[in-house]
Amino acid sequence: MHIRNPIMLLLVAVLSLFISMNAWAKTATTGWLHNPEHPPIQVRFMLTGQTDPAAKTVEGLLEVQLDDDWKTYWRSPGEGGVAPSIDWSLSSNLSSVDWHWPMPKRYEFLGVETLGYKHHINFPMTLHIEDMNKPVFVSGKLVMSSCTNICVLTDYELSLGFKPTDIDNNEEAMHLYNQGMSHVPQTQPSVTVDAAGWNEKTRELTLVATNTLGWQQPDVFVDGESQNVKDASFLKPTVDVVGNTLVAKMAVNSWFGTPKLNGESLNVTISDNGFAVEEPVVATNQPITVPVDTSANLWEIIGFALLGGLILNIMPCVLPVLGMKLSSVIATEGLARKQIRLQFLSSAAGIVTSFWLLAGFLMALKLSGQALGWGIQFQSPYFIGAMVIITVLFAANMLGLFEIRLSSNTNTWLATQGDDSYVGHFVQGMFATLLATPCSAPFLGTAVAFALGADMITLFAIFTALAVGMAAPWLIIALFPRLAQMLPKPGAWMDKVKTLFGFMMLATSIWLLSLMTNFLSTAVVVLIGALMLTILLWRLGKAKGRKPVIFALVMVVLGAGGGLIAGSMTADNWSTPLPQDHAWKPLDVDAIDGYVKAGKTVVVDVTADWCITCKVNKMSVLLQEPVHSQLGGDNIVLMRGDWTKPSDYITGYLRNNGRYGVPFNIVYGPSAPEGIALPVILNNDVVLDALKTAQ
Repeated sequence: MHIRNPIMLLLVAVLSLFISMNAWAKTATTGWLHNPEHPPIQVRFMLTGQTDPAAKTVEGLLEVQLDDDWKTYWRSPGEGGVAPSIDWSLSSNLSSVDWHWPMPKRYEFLGVETLGYKHHINFPMTLHIEDMNKPVFVSGKLVMSSCTNICVLTDYELSLGFKPTDIDNNEEAMHLYNQGMSHVPQTQPSVTVDAAGWNEKTRELTLVATNTLGWQQPDVFVDGESQNVKDASFLKPTVDVVGNTLVAKMAVNSWFGTPKLNGESLNVTISDNGFAVEEPVVATNQPITVPVDTSANLWEIIGFALLGGLILNIMPCVLPVLGMKLSSVIATEGLARKQIRLQFLSSAAGIVTSFWLLAGFLMALKLSGQALGWGIQFQSPYFIGAMVIITVLFAANMLGLFEIRLSSNTNTWLATQGDDSYVGHFVQGMFATLLATPCSAPFLGTAVAFALGADMITLFAIFTALAVGMAAPWLIIALFPRLAQMLPKPGAWMDKVKTLFGFMMLATSIWLLSLMTNFLSTAVVVLIGALMLTILLWRLGKAKGRKPVIFALVMVVLGAGGGLIAGSMTADNWSTPLPQDHAWKPLDVDAIDGYVKAGKTVVVDVTADWCITCKVNKMSVLLQEPVHSQLGGDNIVLMRGDWTKPSDYITGYLRNNGRYGVPFNIVYGPSAPEGIALPVILNNDVVLDALKTAQ
């Protein structure tokens, strides 16, 4: 039948549109669409019938069917490919469409990593309607890239008319929609992304995330909205799980040069067994704290702490207080066993209390988010100044410049702490601990790192074990007082030994005072030292007359001069003088990877002026042959981190390597890009083997 009347033609068109819109309202689907020029791909768009009048939304679905080995892409396609997109600009009564992206999979072809989907995929979509009481006409142009060993861009026209209030429920569409949403990342109360560290020089992103319910087999994807992030490709990460914390490190590439991610907002998508989560985070170029693996057996760590505390008694850091300890043993001659036991228990209690105070101090820093480390109190000029005063008082007391008892009401409390009272022994134990903390010892670093990465109760338990280990010699004597009574009988020799110990403590004071040059000018420190020495000599003259003062000065001058003369005359016969140290570069973590890729070996030495073990390592190994010559090789790059003063940069580097104290030495090279960490106490074989392995 042919209709020639224009009015009739218009009526038929309107009727056809009404019928078709009614049909769409019933079926709410485009049906399967395919492009004859690319048969492997079929798509269809349909509505579920689920609407929210208050939010003015209608739920929909884009279903994609891919044949054989064809794949399409995620919203961030990776190093290659084009993400699917839809242009909705020709639609009416439609304000926007939210595209929900299910978790992708990784695909690699010829060394190029992409993110996407194969076979069958459901993309849930939420349509935002302008007026829910008016008809909606959806017109979208879908551009979809699909690839095997070739890639094809295909267009599909999505057209659908409906009235939001008249859509029938579509059970099939609802099933597919729910199926798709089950794979879309959601927020999870148990999961937080804590930090994102961007290293522009190495082009590496480090992510730290926490799941209070624990991780199983997590994978991490990163993308973002800014152009800098869109231009970057985030490759498959290396993922480590430490307790409930995930640490992911991933290389980042870009076809447009070096990625610029510092300060950029990132979407971090994490999939694990049974769930997927997406959280925002801002990338920063600050060092990221990598947690310590606390999966080790707690009892094993406590054993390490006991050994570490025990070994701390014979470390170079503790040698300055050896005199004070031996003086305590000598002073027990002639005492009853009960008195000996109580004195040594007092010293042990002082050690334990001091460790508890350190634990409390570190707990407070941890809760406030401040830097943590073993011996960090020596980064404070106030602490060093207080220790100088205390050691001078101990030295003066042991030299016999004053004798003060606890019963005296005319002297300060500090001055009374060098006597033989139980309180005096308690304070001596506390003082010995504080002076023993500048350096690490074998087993000590492992225990401290575990403690600082664990919960508060575990930290307290481990520091208690450290205290018991250090106090073990005094506890043994307290249990067996007869050991102290086996020493020679008291006599005049005790005064001489005590004087020797006094000079040892005075040497400790001078060493501590020398550390103040990091905070004050050398002239000021020398002036303070001269004033301190003048007062001590004056007090020595008042207590014992002029002869001891003159004798002490003559001995110092003759000893120093004679030592210089003898050394110059016999230097060739007794040893080779220490060579000049190499020119170490300041620690630059970002540059290490570049040197290693260029075939260089990088040796890192993290040290501090107050670390005696660091000095011992330097004098006995790093400046000795054959290590010194090896470190001067053309293929060796030397970097040194100075932790004498507080440094967030160096603290972060130590944390990233699971360390919380110095010394720390590590060797990087082409065969060891992650680094070979050296033990606390160095020797020639350890250093040479690490250099050979890294190269």
